[in-house]
Amino acid sequence: MAGESREASVTDRGGTTVLSERAQRLLTALVEAYIRDGQPVGSRTLTRESGLPVSAATVRNVMADLEEFGFVASPHTSAGRIPTDKGYRFFVDALLKLRPSGDMDRDLSMALQQRFGERADDPRHLIASASQLLSNFTRLAGVVTVPRQAHSAVTQIEFLALSENRVLAILVVNGREVQNRILQVERPFSSEELRRAANFLNEQFCGLELSDVRGLLLAQLQETRASMNQMMLDAISMAQKMFAPGGEGELPIDMVIAGETNLMGFAELSNVERLRRLFDAFTEKRDILHLLDQCLSADRVQIFIGHESGYQILDDCSVVTAPYTVGNEVVGVLGVIGPTRMAYERVIPIVDLTARLLGSALNQSR
Repeated sequence: MAGESREASVTDRGGTTVLSERAQRLLTALVEAYIRDGQPVGSRTLTRESGLPVSAATVRNVMADLEEFGFVASPHTSAGRIPTDKGYRFFVDALLKLRPSGDMDRDLSMALQQRFGERADDPRHLIASASQLLSNFTRLAGVVTVPRQAHSAVTQIEFLALSENRVLAILVVNGREVQNRILQVERPFSSEELRRAANFLNEQFCGLELSDVRGLLLAQLQETRASMNQMMLDAISMAQKMFAPGGEGELPIDMVIAGETNLMGFAELSNVERLRRLFDAFTEKRDILHLLDQCLSADRVQIFIGHESGYQILDDCSVVTAPYTVGNEVVGVLGVIGPTRMAYERVIPIVDLTARLLGSALNQSR
């Protein structure tokens, strides 16, 4: 009986896992129930939720097949099952039924347009509004990267000493845009050392385009290392970390984040140490910015589930992103970060619509 169920529910055909219609309906029911309730799902619940005319024993057989192929897992504390990252991925790619964009919640669309209409000539306000609205409507953490600019000239560089051999690097671009990065350095620096290093870099690079600075840093270090004193070497070393490229030699873009505390309400993320490391990642921004930077070339919505992000701190999270455009050019990315147990059918359209409306608002503000 179990062998017949395995053959009928999940098979491996030439390296491709194929689920029968019955297995697909049961996996859908399991994922939807777990997203809704946050509890492992048992066979009786699945029988009821799926609407299939099958016995609990048959459901258990199909679940065994799905577990063997890595779509679900059995927590040791419960006889029920929960989706794995692979199960969520199959659900999102093959089983999820999104509402058509025309059926998008009218309240969301009206709220976005109203907020974007306020101070529409201020791009920073539009970015902050998008982040906050993403958080409000999804009850997750909303993130929006600051738009890339065609011309980004260095105006000022400052350094502030932090604890544990860390330095806060502050970069002012185009006289008004402020970008911060936390640098891990090899030794502690005094305030006076950091002031001298910043003065040296300001003399060298103020007025130059960000895209030119990194190449000049490398060339200068290679050509004049022998004639540099320790202060100059330290300054160049910090500048290299500060201007480390996220793409073609550019400083990684900044982002605005809202609603981080929403994540404290999810049991799977409520471990104090896990939350601390996640909030540290939000504060330092580097890993999240690098992940968002990868989404600039995506056509529409992109979804990273659990370990797919490539960053261990996000192994228990999903990230749903979409690029936004100004003048037919992709200039940034927005999205939400939450547990893998998120309501994808609602979150994905919200992210998609917000990206399109933010791009439209930014076009009008030009």
